[in-house]
Amino acid sequence: MARSDLDAIVRWVPRGARVLDLGCGDGSLLRSLWQERAAPGYGVEIEDAAVLACVRNDVNVLQLDLESGLAAFADQSFDCVILSETLQAIRHQEPLLREMLRVGREAIVSFPNFGHWQARLQIALAGHMPVSKELPYQWYDTPNVHHCTLVDFEALCDKLGVKILERLALDDGREVTFLPNLLGSVAVYRCARK
Repeated sequence: MARSDLDAIVRWVPRGARVLDLGCGDGSLLRSLWQERAAPGYGVEIEDAAVLACVRNDVNVLQLDLESGLAAFADQSFDCVILSETLQAIRHQEPLLREMLRVGREAIVSFPNFGHWQARLQIALAGHMPVSKELPYQWYDTPNVHHCTLVDFEALCDKLGVKILERLALDDGREVTFLPNLLGSVAVYRCARK
């Protein structure tokens, strides 16, 4: 796994936990969770190529649109529901976060931090939308529809009555504890209902 948020997620998932990975891509996170944590799971993905990659990776996957909700899953049917670097591509985050905590006891959410100093600098000095390792797209071809910072996500959690159990800000794979909203390029949160 190349992304540092995925390493953190694997550490946070308890051994043997039942996992649902939303926007699972090729299923590599689910495969790692099975290999390293004996955590069985299902992936949800909309892209045809990613669904086929999951099948090739021997990962259980359902082709669903997250914007339609998680009605296919019963209340509290998973120990952990993961949304890794997908939050910014979802149009309606509030209902999805509610649904994640309906079907799972805990939720783990990671996203690129648009409050990172390099993103701020690109907007302020260069006058264009940020492009970085975490945000590799130009403004006109990005899948990101909502730009989020650590402060924004925490305000949303507060509004929805979501308890933040753990927060991790990362930059180049290293944990950032000083000024995380400014110096962290990726955020990872572990949450539960209050």
